[in-house]
Amino acid sequence: MALLTFLARRIARLLISLLIVSMLAFGLLQLAPGTFAGIQAVGGGSTGLANQQTSGNNSALVQAYGENVPIPVQYWNWLSHAVVGDFGPSYKYPQSDVTEIIAQALPVTASLAFFAMVLALAIAIPVGVISAVRRGTWIDNSLMFVSTLGVAIPNYLMAIILVLVFSVGLHALPTGGWTGPQSMIMPVIALGAGMAGVFARYVRSSVLEVLDEEYVVAARARGGTPRAVLLRHVLRSAIMPLVTVAGPAFAGLIAGTLFVEQIFGIPGLGQYFTQAAIGRDMPLMMGCTVVFAAILMAMNVIVDLVYAAIDPRTRAGLGLSHETKRKAAVA
Repeated sequence: MALLTFLARRIARLLISLLIVSMLAFGLLQLAPGTFAGIQAVGGGSTGLANQQTSGNNSALVQAYGENVPIPVQYWNWLSHAVVGDFGPSYKYPQSDVTEIIAQALPVTASLAFFAMVLALAIAIPVGVISAVRRGTWIDNSLMFVSTLGVAIPNYLMAIILVLVFSVGLHALPTGGWTGPQSMIMPVIALGAGMAGVFARYVRSSVLEVLDEEYVVAARARGGTPRAVLLRHVLRSAIMPLVTVAGPAFAGLIAGTLFVEQIFGIPGLGQYFTQAAIGRDMPLMMGCTVVFAAILMAMNVIVDLVYAAIDPRTRAGLGLSHETKRKAAVA
């Protein structure tokens, strides 16, 4: 019951937050200069729904795209359909609904973010542990320098460097697309390299803190080998701060693939969102914004549950401890 109460409370908070995000996003998009109808009229009706309005009649375009009614009415019309999963037809891609576009593109973006996260963790955990164990040595300094360098280079710049080296220079990897393992290597590295640097510094700080704890010192005094002490006592406690940041970081990777998808021509949600922003495709922009926000909020809830599973103190704080359950049963 405590778990269900916690989940119900967090889901209610998530829904309220999504409503606020949608209101803010819709209002801010209205403040942007120009409209989709105006852009298409200036462009001669060359894209999207404007193919059906070749006369260039801007008033007809405005009426067709529903921009001739007050903004609150526009938002209500959008919200009344969005709550049932209908984000409406895309302006730029009229042959598809926004929901269909998101359903096709989100798995691509999620796969890219997932593999980038796996790469980041696979690099960060051993690098952070080695750096902490060898603190103050040239190994520690070298690893932290490389980690800082990875954090300092933006993912779009990393992507360009990888293309110049491996595609233009070595002709070893394709320059773009999402057709197989080879086409995934560079975008995954471009996204995962910076995150690996961030995680490595978290792991190093956590391991250094745990190494000075009394129970670790006592385990060493009892004759435990460095490897056994590290695996049994240090890593479990040191990994919890990483869990805290890994969930939101994964959601951030999903929302932060915009430039990488554009550079490599990956048909993910980031590329669709970028094209929608350029062409003022309001339904597609709103759909992507709500999906990105929902993923970030959902990952925060998942992180709380995972953290509670690892740390008994967190379970008590959330009301999920065995003692809380026992008292509830007695009552």
